Amino acid sequence: MENPETIITGNHLELTESLKAHVRQKTEKLFRHEPRIIRIRVELEFDRTRTRHERFKARGIVEIHGPDLVASDSGDEMYKVIDLMVGKLDRMLRNRARHFRAKRAHPHPVELSASIPKVEKQT
Repeated sequence: MENPETIITGNHLELTESLKAHVRQKTEKLFRHEPRIIRIRVELEFDRTRTRHERFKARGIVEIHGPDLVASDSGDEMYKVIDLMVGKLDRMLRNRARHFRAKRAHPHPVELSASIPKVEKQT
């Protein structure tokens, strides 16, 4: 099965082929962990007004059934920032899967506010 799409955008940053390939390679493992991902959007940003240690910023959005997962990170090296951001998304997906497993293992009883009438047996 082909992976759903990965959208990569750059803000004040030229997206080179090696940068795109690095993002695709790192986000590939997210698709392996969770097959129901619709799409992953990665926004890369360079801000020259920031301090030297936080010039690069990466923001990842995993669109999945239910609430979207959003993680971001910033630093002084773009490749390192991408790795950290994907690591955060990976942990979020694992936590989400663990919570779903725990919910299935411990179902809660359902309380109905309406009373159900009893039917007599006819012989």
